[in-house]
Amino acid sequence: MSKVVNGRMTHRHEGELVVFHIGMQINRWWRPDLWVPAFIAMPRMLRELSMDEESGLLGYTLLFGSGGPYVVQYWSSTERLYAYASAPSQEHRPAWTAFNKAARKAPGAVGIWHETFLVDRAESIYVATKPMGLAAATEHVAVGKRHDRAQARFVDGRTAASAQAPVTSH
Repeated sequence: MSKVVNGRMTHRHEGELVVFHIGMQINRWWRPDLWVPAFIAMPRMLRELSMDEESGLLGYTLLFGSGGPYVVQYWSSTERLYAYASAPSQEHRPAWTAFNKAARKAPGAVGIWHETFLVDRAESIYVATKPMGLAAATEHVAVGKRHDRAQARFVDGRTAASAQAPVTSH
């Protein structure tokens, strides 16, 4: 388990970075027969992706919003994200097919949504936290003096941190 890292930390990443939000909106809670299958499909997909170093998934965070659960995922490229989504031999395609079949039986009972962002630049700060979010998915590094302010970290984007070695825990 990760430990709290004291001090001011940020992320560092070179190359393409994709942030992908995906979730479900449970519109009829009293119909678990419709939303439970979609709910349990996501952990299988995340496990499959996490076990495959070549999948392109860098990390993820599970969250719960006003309409239901969702996941923020960090990917190394849109190409790998879309390749996974369309691969018939992996967990996503059968789950998507099953969802569509169930959704036709009770339109509007459960919604699925996603948003994909290709990140040109990103700024982050983590003070006295465990590695999380973008820094956990990429590289968790100490904030250098040159990047003490959010604006400076944003201007430099992917190389927001100093050249210091990564810090993983204290």
